[in-house]
Amino acid sequence: MYDIPVTLAATLKQKPQDETKLGFGKIFTDHMFMMNYETGKGWHNPRIEPYHPFELDPSTMVLHYGQTVFEGMKCYRRADGGLQLFRPRDNFKRFNVSADRLSIPQFDEELALEGLKKLLDVEKDWVPHNEGTSLYIRPFIIATDPYVGVKASSTYIFCIILSPVGAYYAHGLAPVGIYVEDQYVRAVRGGFGFAKTAGNYAASLKAGEMAKAKGYDQVLWLDGVEQKYVEEVGSMNMMFVIDHKLVTPALNGSILAGITRDSILKLAASMGVECVETRLAIADVFKAAHENRLQEAFGTGTAAVVSPVGELCWNGEKITVSNNEIGELTKKLYDTLTGIQWGRLADPFGWIMKL
Repeated sequence: MYDIPVTLAATLKQKPQDETKLGFGKIFTDHMFMMNYETGKGWHNPRIEPYHPFELDPSTMVLHYGQTVFEGMKCYRRADGGLQLFRPRDNFKRFNVSADRLSIPQFDEELALEGLKKLLDVEKDWVPHNEGTSLYIRPFIIATDPYVGVKASSTYIFCIILSPVGAYYAHGLAPVGIYVEDQYVRAVRGGFGFAKTAGNYAASLKAGEMAKAKGYDQVLWLDGVEQKYVEEVGSMNMMFVIDHKLVTPALNGSILAGITRDSILKLAASMGVECVETRLAIADVFKAAHENRLQEAFGTGTAAVVSPVGELCWNGEKITVSNNEIGELTKKLYDTLTGIQWGRLADPFGWIMKL
């Protein structure tokens, strides 16, 4: 049992009255979990306290050298009113993998989980009730030494904040358009493309803006060496149904090992679908489309869960996928996974943690 004291806010915020207008990542709850790190002392002082701004010195290292990592997960409200988490231990395990790559000290994953559970108990009334809504969970770590010099920090803040959210995309499960980026690269093998760190997302912004200017929702990144092989979409792993097989880029050190990606692969395999993790050339995806062998395409991630792709554009050529409609397998995987997450379907994989 961990000692995690709770300090309650003197004044509480008004909770959203219309859960159909939550949006994503705009509203935050009354409290947060925090703990601190100091060399020689380790991680210490785990606590729950009122949500508040950080006061940081202008020289704080995270602002200059980007030593920060984060995670994303959700808390779901079941029809009976109870709450549950989806694979939280896997998220905290991946969080430590990211931390290690950024030279951030490892933390006690069970302590982090207990802190999260205690925070959720305090904030349980913030978990929305409408279908498709959830409470988004954002754990993160930042380097806090007041020092302008390139080295690993000796002090850090670990924090978890919560946000009631609706669908990640306002258009829900309507297929999105994806622009295949062939000018910029996001990550290379040996870098930190596999880590959830701010720099990976900052590297995607310019290409994302360019894609939106051309009418596309997201960028599909190719490998950083030859710019031939599919890697991932800005906020999602990428999957294709080719010859009725579920095909996705293999984890190669430059893409994120998505929890949703792994869940979808396990779900599909349990349905009898052959799953292939491989090095997939974008030219082969377009060739499959021309030969009518590309049946479906979709992205996977915690925020959107599953996002069907209706159009791909590469080198000025556009292809339409699944008649710009959600594919049969995509819909089945989405319905099954979200059914498990919200407690509407049985969980044969042991993924759910009831609170």
